[in-house]
Amino acid sequence: MAIINMQTMRYINLLDRASNVKTKKCFVYNNTIYFAVPASLISKAIGPAASNIRRMQENLGKRIRIIPEPEGIMDAEKFVANIVDPVKFKSLEMKDGMFVLNASSQSKAA
Repeated sequence: MAIINMQTMRYINLLDRASNVKTKKCFVYNNTIYFAVPASLISKAIGPAASNIRRMQENLGKRIRIIPEPEGIMDAEKFVANIVDPVKFKSLEMKDGMFVLNASSQSKAA
């Protein structure tokens, strides 16, 4: 179970004010704020010509990514791929309730 702190609540409210899209799934990874929204609302969250994203990035000084929220365990591989993009991986396995990511050969920067 995820814990939503005050900062995360502020990010969620900012997305709601900027795009009128509600979500409960927001996290920060590598200085990027990720919002997982239903697939049907992604274009609304991004806005025309990515105006909502640009405005939020200017206000926060961080990158913003909108990704489709997973609808079940079968979407986990695609969800993780969206987060670690542009890094590619070979496979994603579930062992003992944890995901194990098998990466392919990457450059050191990736």
